[in-house]
Amino acid sequence: MALRISIGQYYPADSPIHRLDPRTKVLCGVAIMVLTFFVRTPLQLAYGLACVVALTTATRVPAGKVLTSVKPLLAILVLLSLFNLFLVRGGETLWSFGILSITTESLWAAVLYSLRVVIAILAGVVLLLTTTPTELTDAFDAGLAPLARIGLPAHELAMVFSLMLRFIPTLADELSAILDAQRSRGGSFAEGSLAQRARSLVPVLVALLASSLRHANDLSRTLDARCFEGGATRTHWHPLRLGMRDAVAAVACLLFAVGLFAIGAVSG
Repeated sequence: MALRISIGQYYPADSPIHRLDPRTKVLCGVAIMVLTFFVRTPLQLAYGLACVVALTTATRVPAGKVLTSVKPLLAILVLLSLFNLFLVRGGETLWSFGILSITTESLWAAVLYSLRVVIAILAGVVLLLTTTPTELTDAFDAGLAPLARIGLPAHELAMVFSLMLRFIPTLADELSAILDAQRSRGGSFAEGSLAQRARSLVPVLVALLASSLRHANDLSRTLDARCFEGGATRTHWHPLRLGMRDAVAAVACLLFAVGLFAIGAVSG
């Protein structure tokens, strides 16, 4: 049974976010992620959550699809909350048991840092759900293009980025097939001590590495057969063009930043 890779899967829909230039979406998405590090107060947190929920709604992607994309990251959020809840010190003690204690500062840190990560994750999920891998590659290529003047292989790096996205599902399917093959031969990955389970994964990793090398070798032969040459100037079938909607999106992102800092200045 194939592994389901839900993070970063493009969801086709007719929304204003989908119709934006991929460069605009990447820049605005990264800007929102960076701005989450400046959230310090409850009002800023509420403002950031409200804005990112409104942004998610504007994509017209079903809520179930968004939650499915976020679900694999819930374990990281839980661990982050627990670390902050029990390791941060300061403030009034609310509960203690032995070396463990929960204080007002640790409780606020658990809420603040977890929800800040939620805002950043939702911004990234919106970017990936509304942008195809090809569009992401084009945006990455366009962003690195000015650096090509100083010798950076911009197009080649963009191609590597595109191939990475392309082969994630392929390697996930092959990993699933390898695991099924090992189970059919009596292999078990959930029994025994931690060391035994780790050793049982060694054949799986070796087979997956061999498969990855085979794909890389086939890809290199394919590129050579098509006379691929690094550094060659190439055009695009659909050239990127910025429009009025991209200007509106940039202004909206700027207003979000201004509002975030203004709320921080008032509530701080």
